[in-house]
Formats: sequence, C-alpha cells, structure tokens
Amino acid sequence: MSAHAVQSVIATDRGLRSPYNEMVPAQLLDYFRARTHVHYFPVPDAEETRPEKIEAIMHYRFEFNGEGYQMPEPMDWLTNPSPDVEWHIVLHKFYYAVGLGIAYRARQEARYVTRWMSLTSSWIKQAPVGFIAADVTGRRVQNWIYAYYYFISQAPAAPVCPDFHDCFLTSLCEQVNFLCDNLTPARNHRTLELYAIFLASVVFPEFRDAARWRELSVTELANNIQSDLLPDGVHIELSTDYHHLVLKNFLNVRRLAQLNAIAMPAIFDVRLVQGLEFSMHAHKPDGIVPSLSDGDARGFLDLLQVGADLYGREDMRYVATGGAAGVAPDERARAFSDSGYYVLRSGWGRGRRSFADEQYLVFDCGPIGAGNHGHLDCLSFELAAFGRSLIVDPGRYTYSEAGDTNWRVAFRGTAYHNTVTVDGKNQTRYEPRVVKEVSRHKQGSTRHRISGPAPEARLLAFESRPGFDLLRAVARSAEYDAEHERYVIFAFDEYWLLCDQLRASQTHTYDQRLHLAPQPLANVVCARARGTLLAQTPNLLIAHEDIGDISLNVELGYVSFKYGEKHEAPVMCLRQSNADARFHTLLYPHRDAPPTISLRELQPVRAAGGADSARACALRVIVGVGEQLHTDYFVYSDDARATWRVANYVFRGSFLALREDAYGDIVALHASDDAVVHEDGRLLHRGLLAS
Repeated sequence: MSAHAVQSVIATDRGLRSPYNEMVPAQLLDYFRARTHVHYFPVPDAEETRPEKIEAIMHYRFEFNGEGYQMPEPMDWLTNPSPDVEWHIVLHKFYYAVGLGIAYRARQEARYVTRWMSLTSSWIKQAPVGFIAADVTGRRVQNWIYAYYYFISQAPAAPVCPDFHDCFLTSLCEQVNFLCDNLTPARNHRTLELYAIFLASVVFPEFRDAARWRELSVTELANNIQSDLLPDGVHIELSTDYHHLVLKNFLNVRRLAQLNAIAMPAIFDVRLVQGLEFSMHAHKPDGIVPSLSDGDARGFLDLLQVGADLYGREDMRYVATGGAAGVAPDERARAFSDSGYYVLRSGWGRGRRSFADEQYLVFDCGPIGAGNHGHLDCLSFELAAFGRSLIVDPGRYTYSEAGDTNWRVAFRGTAYHNTVTVDGKNQTRYEPRVVKEVSRHKQGSTRHRISGPAPEARLLAFESRPGFDLLRAVARSAEYDAEHERYVIFAFDEYWLLCDQLRASQTHTYDQRLHLAPQPLANVVCARARGTLLAQTPNLLIAHEDIGDISLNVELGYVSFKYGEKHEAPVMCLRQSNADARFHTLLYPHRDAPPTISLRELQPVRAAGGADSARACALRVIVGVGEQLHTDYFVYSDDARATWRVANYVFRGSFLALREDAYGDIVALHASDDAVVHEDGRLLHRGLLAS
C-alpha cells in the first residue's frame, strides 16, 4: 500500500477512540486479531447458513423464503428481483455472511473470505446506511458482528484485507449510530435493534461512542422488556413465533452481559423468566411451538436450556430435554390470562404416557395483539397427541399480497383457523388500504389492514383437576349479530369435546372448521354409524351427532409451517344454518385402533332453582375401546343455581362430567363446586346434601 493510500485511510474518521483511530489499517487489523479481553458468541440462523445455501451464494445464487434468484456480479443491492419485499429484506440482513464464516472455519478456504469481503464491500458502496428499515439494519449489524467472529476474532490467519477491515468498521459504526437515532418505537423490531446496539458496544469498546451505546441499550432494553411483555409474560404482539424471537434477543443480551460482567437491572431477569415460562408451556410434546398468529412453527428448546442454565430452573431443563433431565413442571394446565392463551396437557410423561405421547391443546381467546401480526382466530385452538400434531393452526405462509390469490389475506382470515365462521365472514373487518406512510411497502401500493374493532372475547371458566379440564369462553363480533360460546373439555384423561353454541336474532350459516395436519385428502374416511357422523384420520377420530340439519364435508386447505411454503391439508367442515345452532364435536386421539363412538345430545329437564332464562345442554357419549365400554354424560349450564335432571341423575351447577362402566357403576365424576348429584336417592358427590 502506498504512503498516500495509508495517509488517506488514517485521515478518515473511523469512529474509533485514541489510540486506535491513529493506527494504520494493518496495525488495527493485527490489534483486533490479537485482543482477548472481549467475550462474545455468534448466533447463526440454522436455515440461512445451511452449507448448500452458502455454496449457492458462492455462485451468486440466493434463495430466501422459497424463492431463488441468480444475482448479477457485481451485486445490485437496490433492486429486488422478487415481488415479495420480504425477499429483499432477508438479502439485506446478511445471514449468509455468518454462513460464509462457518464454512471458512470448517474448510480454511480463502474463497469464503473473498466472497464475504466482496459482498460486504459492494453493499457499503451502494446501500444507504438505513436502507429499507431500522430493524433490517439491526439484524445486519448482528450478523456482521457474528461473521467478524469467524473471520477475525477466531481466525487470526484469515486473509482479510486491512483496507476492507477499515471500511467494515467505519460502516458498522455508522449503522449503529443510525440505529441509536432511528429506533423503532416499540415491540420486536425495537428489541432486536437494541440488542444490536448492545452487542456492538460490548464487542467494540474501542469505538468512541461505545459507552453511550451501552448506556442507551441497557436502559432501553429494561424498559422494552417491561412494555413488550404482558403481565403474564407473553409478548404483546401475541405471535408465538415472534415471542420466541424476542425472547432469543433478550437471552442473548443476558448471556453477553454475564460473559462480560455487565450488570443488568433486576427487573430484566424477572420479566425474562416470565417469558421463558410461557415458552415452557407453549412447546408441544414434540418440541415444536404452534405458529399462532404470524410466524413459523418450530422449536425453541435451546432457549429453555439457556434459561435453565441462567436461572437454575430444572423445570425448563425438563421440557428442553423432553423429560430426560431436570424436574417436571408443577402445573399440567396453565392460564396466560392477559394474552388469552390457555395451555392444557394430559401430563409431563410421569404417568401412563411417555413425555412425547402426552396430549396437548392450546386455546386462544385473547385480543388480536399489538402491531400487525395478529390473526382473526378468536376461540381457535391446536391439538397434538402421541407425537403428532392432529389439528393445527395453518400458520402465516406469506406477507406478500401479490398474485392472483391473496394468500396473506387467506391465511390470516377466520376460515383458516379452528373456530366457527358466520356467513363466511371474518371476525374483524379486514380491508385493502393504500399505503401512505413511509415503510418497507411501496407508497401508493395496496395492503389489507384491520379496519374494524376486534371481537370482544372473554373467558368465563377455567377448571383443571386430575383427569378433567374445562375452558368456557365467549366471543362477540361487530361484523354480525351472532354470539359464539365455546367449551373445550378434556374428558377422563382420554378425549376432547368442543361444545359450540351460536345464538343470533336472524338465520346464519355457521361453519365449524378443523384444519388437519398435511396429508392426502384420501386419508380422511367419513362414515355414519350408531347415529353418529365419523371422520377417521391417522391417530384421530372426529365424531358428531348425525342430525338432519348438519352436514359434514372434507375441504381442501393449506398449512404452512415455514414462510413461503404451503402444503395441502384436509379441512373438516361441519355446517348448520339457523339463528341458533350447536356443535358437539368429539376429538379422540388414539395410538392404535380407533374406538367406537356413539354421540347423542340429550334434553335436560330443569327441576328447580335458577333464573327463568337458565339454559343447559347435555350429551351422552358411548365409548368402546377394545373390550371396555363406557357411557359418559356431560351437562353444562349457564346458571350454577339451577337444578337439572338428565338420564338417571339430578344435577345442580355449571358443569358435570360422569362416567359409567359397562355395568352402570360410576367410575369417574367431575362436577362444579356447588353441584348436587343424586342417583335414585343416593348421594354421589362427597360433601353435598342428601335427598
């Protein structure tokens, strides 16, 4: 390098404090290669750093979100080859820079270093510092620092050009200062931006602004974790996937602070533990978190392992290891009442089932959530058992609204969830609007936005006891006059009942939809037997009383577990048309042969007490499993003071679940606290008045 070139580089303010800013490029590179007082770790994105994707990038073939494009060499960073802005966003986040570093460490081939320098240099030359959005800058800063770990911090012999290293540091400093001045006001983007600022302050204390970066990020991260997590620990956007992405950033901050002896406010740990507790319960037995609202369906067990190590939580370790280590959580069912998420499961693998075979259900009766990631899915749920997801939330698929079918609108709509639609409408007004504000979407383009009030959702009851769980919730929409009340009952540690009641002043068409896991439609076998409509799928039997005004159909639907990918999947649809309607749907997960089921609604007779308007529903289910035969009775009432007679039983209260064996003997009974149950004058429920 000539003396003139050296002088021009030194004269450039790289944002470093003295004496580092006076070092020539080669000296500065040697210093950063040799230093040992800074401790940090890379966090690669497993999908975006796959070896085959990195090898394709070596030939300028970039694939994101299921779309691949051959990019020009040199790169054109400002033109998006995809109709989906998300593709361009991922390109600018530089996840692949970390993958190039991983490949270099594994193979020690200089071509990976060369490609990293060429891509990064061309971006610096072409792209404005805050191109697209601040959160994109935040993620890029993180990935640039992770790549630096592999190419500089842990690879002192890597053939990195000193002048490139100078430009890299200068750009990094500019991007971090841009973030400080342009933080997203709230929620998950702000969290990742603050983590990027904190990471830069820790890894590069040589920057003149590093102390300011650290003070800002620590203060704002403590504020952010309080404002962005609801009191129950769930992220305010109410997306299970985004909850975990935010949790991951908070955990990275906590680990980084611990490695470098940086104190964090005590409230940060308190709130972080609450967020981890939701994660612990939200994971299905197969280790996957359902993609409720926007996001992918994937596992975050590594975060629970980190939480177990940081906070000595052996229950988190138990879930993280699938029951192989640690101690099972105390609670089998957990209410997260601020977010409206309720998680039920048969157990934690300490009883008659293994951890992986336990039954699991997550129910949503909360608000849509802050931001624009919520789905129109009030009173929806997901069900898993015996290591399989049986009834699933279809996910998000895409943010793009391009193409003949607006898949963004479809996947977000009510019909793409496991709830009841009224006349095919969404629960909330969802309409196209012209983009007027400056954002990642082109001004003047059309995007659908929620433009009406969210449904009014309220949980009315939550009961959990050994062998029995009950949820009762109601939803009212401004889009129609029908009120939807749903009971979810886990009966006798064996099967699930959905009891849907729709009440309106005029006739509507009601569709109860159940989205099954991806499989051929031929896997669903429908039949009529014993007065019952039956649908059999692998490991799940669905039953409903065969009455004249209800139809059962299997429709073609789609499920997406990952952005940009969708899979054909059957959708069970039960339909009624009336002003008032009821669905009593039985969901019986099974490992081996399916049971025989007969399901019939009974007419309860009010005996005494309660308001004149009191209502009750009753159901008889005959279940045959192998040589065992049981008869189960269910009653649920909206007035705990009313007394009802059903079959041979008299009952007062809000719910009853009773099981008879083949000889008519009662083998299980669950009733509300103030219930009175008699059979031919005999007291059945301990502590209640005799007749």
